[in-house]
Amino acid sequence: MKKHSVFSIGLLLMIMVCLLVVAPASHAAKTLKIGIVDCYSGPASTYTNDVRDAFNMEAEKINAAGGILGRQVEVLTRDSKFKVDIGLSAAKELIYRENVDVLMGTINSALALAISDMCKKEKVPFFATFSKSAKITGARGHRYVFSITENTALAGKAAAVGLAKKPYMKYWIAGDDYEYGHAIADGVWNNLKTLKPGVERLGESWWKVGEPDFTPYITAILSAKPDAVIVATGGRDCVPFLKAAKATGFNERVPFFMHTATELSTLKPLGLEAPEGVIGTSNYFFYYPETPANRDFVKNFENAYQRKPAVGAVYGLLTARYIFGAFEKAGAIDTEKFIDNVEGMTVDSPIGKVTMRAFDHQAMLPMYMGVTRKKAGYDFLVADEIMTIPGDAVMPSIEEIKKARKQ
Repeated sequence: MKKHSVFSIGLLLMIMVCLLVVAPASHAAKTLKIGIVDCYSGPASTYTNDVRDAFNMEAEKINAAGGILGRQVEVLTRDSKFKVDIGLSAAKELIYRENVDVLMGTINSALALAISDMCKKEKVPFFATFSKSAKITGARGHRYVFSITENTALAGKAAAVGLAKKPYMKYWIAGDDYEYGHAIADGVWNNLKTLKPGVERLGESWWKVGEPDFTPYITAILSAKPDAVIVATGGRDCVPFLKAAKATGFNERVPFFMHTATELSTLKPLGLEAPEGVIGTSNYFFYYPETPANRDFVKNFENAYQRKPAVGAVYGLLTARYIFGAFEKAGAIDTEKFIDNVEGMTVDSPIGKVTMRAFDHQAMLPMYMGVTRKKAGYDFLVADEIMTIPGDAVMPSIEEIKKARKQ
């Protein structure tokens, strides 16, 4: 009996010691979990890596300063491989198994809409960081979704403003046959018709995402003899299409607009072999605007990752500042209080102050339109003749958003 009693007491003491050791460790391990689902495989990764890296850079600064409300920020990333089913499965795993507090991503618009619908059901905040569908904060917008990047409606309106000033009247539309491609094409064309009623659409060409050979499409477009072309390609096909444009002399035979044609992520992989004279729009260039805030951001990003930041880096930084700032203002890890604080929030950034419009949860970013040109000192093309279009100048009205949502 004595032996059993001594053994029992010893066992009890061991359990108590373990509890004392484990309990504080478990408490200290409580983190603010941010899940990122995006495409890190193939051409699209040239855009998405910067979102992740700039977000991590901000998270590391927050953690070094003690975290958010006593919690360290934990970032969990998943590769969608640009496939909706893989990305949606990853999002489910992050929500149901990892219990993330916030979800963010992705460059694929169809995937972003699917994740958004799920987050609405599960009441998990979702920040769309690179997907361009206007439906995200428009027709299918809701309380739990926010858009950091500009969308097809905003890009379309900005492009139309610039194209309306050109002499072109006869257009051809071509692009990726998926959500983003059709949305950006509609955004440009519908706004252009409003601003310049006499424009004519000669025809359309649509190819599958990942199309290996654009030559037949380019040949058909040139045979129609348009004054200009609206090219609606997504992240995966931007660089391959520009390669084809250069190889076929397409850019020398007809002017064309492609939304992301002037972005660093698009131009750097092509070096000096990118086509000149292509009209493009972007929310950011590392060389513009020439402000202390932008110079500091470029310096810090280069020090951390040994490369210049592209537009995705600004999306990552903005997302971090909205998320971390809203939790701090909420004073608790509380989803509903968090959302209330993101609505209408204004944060500082390399492109100035950016406000998250409260009604539709759309970040109001400026748009920069330029033309691709070679420039001394760079081993890749940059944007020239840059025109700034303020964010509030291209935002849809609240009434338009209500109409899209059938409210």
